[in-house]
Amino acid sequence: MISMVMVAVGVYARLLKHAEAALACLAVDPAILLVVVGVLTFLITFCGCVGSLRENICLLQTFSVCLTIVFLLQLAAGVLGFVFSDKARGKVSEIINGAIVHYRDDLDLQNLIDFGQKEFSCCGGISYKDWSQNMYFNCTAANPSRERCSVPFSCCLQDAQEAVINTMCGQGMQAMSYLEASAFIYTNGCIDTLVNWIHSNLFLLGGVALGLAVPQLVGILLAQILINQIRDQIKLQLYNQQHRADPWY
Repeated sequence: MISMVMVAVGVYARLLKHAEAALACLAVDPAILLVVVGVLTFLITFCGCVGSLRENICLLQTFSVCLTIVFLLQLAAGVLGFVFSDKARGKVSEIINGAIVHYRDDLDLQNLIDFGQKEFSCCGGISYKDWSQNMYFNCTAANPSRERCSVPFSCCLQDAQEAVINTMCGQGMQAMSYLEASAFIYTNGCIDTLVNWIHSNLFLLGGVALGLAVPQLVGILLAQILINQIRDQIKLQLYNQQHRADPWY
């Protein structure tokens, strides 16, 4: 049911977008990610649910194998991310830069970036000047945009007493030096801030990973137990049939 809701929300969000924006940033569209995860989750859980209700060995084996693959992929991603941290950092940087380029093309992506910058108190990938990669915030003299040399409002320092958010608070910040801009916006990049947050919350992330892994392992174990029980029942039925056909039985 949860996976069906995820697919429905993802499709609904996708249909609300303009075709141009949809084609511009398929790789960084949160709606597409939601649909893909929802579909995969639905297929796996469908095999497990129907397989257990109908006592179908084929579906149960598919469910068990898929869960095993997902678990191994998660484990491999964690190990590779730890061993090849520099390459993982480069990949994250590439994703963030791609999101910056398409910031104005996708409302969901825009809200996601704004949320991340406000929550982590950061701006851009490496620094706030990374926003020059966006065509609207580009700092070249040939840029006719009114947001030239600016940064999004989510980069601005938050004022608790401010009732209405000033969406133009980042005007012209890229033209300032780090020291001057730090009085108005967050100048630290989100990549370093995210890495520091991960290092500070390793136990929390480990607990989350364990919380995701335990249900998967339990599902694999229960599926294999049920498969063995079904096979034992089949063998017992075949044994009874053979002996009933025996005239000396």
